[in-house]
Amino acid sequence: MPHNGVDIDQYILLTIYPIVAFFAIAILGKKFKLDEALKYFFQGISCILFAVFYIILIPRGGAQGLAIILILFGILLFFMARKQKISPKDQTQ
Repeated sequence: MPHNGVDIDQYILLTIYPIVAFFAIAILGKKFKLDEALKYFFQGISCILFAVFYIILIPRGGAQGLAIILILFGILLFFMARKQKISPKDQTQ
């Protein structure tokens, strides 16, 4: 059975790192009262950056599937940021 250079425990960690960044951006955005569109934009940037790092730095394509998912999720977050910027929700607090 061929080995792609990434063990299962490393793959789980590679999955957890973007999740931590995603939720850290959400928590910091809430703490500093950032606009929703800006939070979505920063989360999208973080997903794209993780995907690029995974494609470049992980040997023998060990995380290419995860990188593709992160790129798609980042693009989705950019669309959500655009939609939120065009028609923001009413914030009643």
